[in-house]
Amino acid sequence: MSSIFHFKQFRIDQANCAMKVNTDGVLLAALADFNNPAKILDVGTGTGLIALMLAQKYISAIVHAVEIDQNAADTAKLNFLNSPFSNRIILFHSSIKEYFTDNNKQYDLIISNPPFFINSLSSKSAEKSVARHTDLSFFEVLLTESSKHLDQSGHLCIILPLETAEMVKRMVSGLKVQKEILIYSFPESKPHRTIMIMGFETLVPVEQGLVIYESKGVYSAAYRNLLKDYLTIF
Repeated sequence: MSSIFHFKQFRIDQANCAMKVNTDGVLLAALADFNNPAKILDVGTGTGLIALMLAQKYISAIVHAVEIDQNAADTAKLNFLNSPFSNRIILFHSSIKEYFTDNNKQYDLIISNPPFFINSLSSKSAEKSVARHTDLSFFEVLLTESSKHLDQSGHLCIILPLETAEMVKRMVSGLKVQKEILIYSFPESKPHRTIMIMGFETLVPVEQGLVIYESKGVYSAAYRNLLKDYLTIF
């Protein structure tokens, strides 16, 4: 099986990256719908998928991508260099905490498809353990640093399982949940992910939903329309 995943405007080589292209990342980038953010930070970029999709969507944006794992960082850097957006995406091999040390960069959008298995058993693969497992300190750092490094009209956008999202909501930071997009596999199923959009302004939170399949093997019209500019199958 080829390690190359082809999108309409770029391709992802994921051979040396523990976490492959996945629906969570694709949906997060596609549903990150904001008013032309000029400065974007992708935390835990992995293969570089989200950074590349956002560079395609926002044609004038500068995207900074942070990745702690060396193999993933090398993979993302190669994918960026091989894309049409290579002059607008910069890779940083670093943890988010190290990245923001003595750093006064400000962003319009900070986005992350983070590790989300809280305090669960480590994966047999050390790289997959980094990519999949974390503790609450990751989210504490993400929220704290985002509140310092977002412009006043900026947003933090993350995708999480619902249980993890509830833990994150209880953390104290200057950011408030403004919108949630619940992700359903089928119309009759329970949501299995939520995309949380946070900002500084206190608003009545908006709740929306997206269904991936209308029936087994048949994508919903909403899903096809959302990803028609990215996925070659549509």
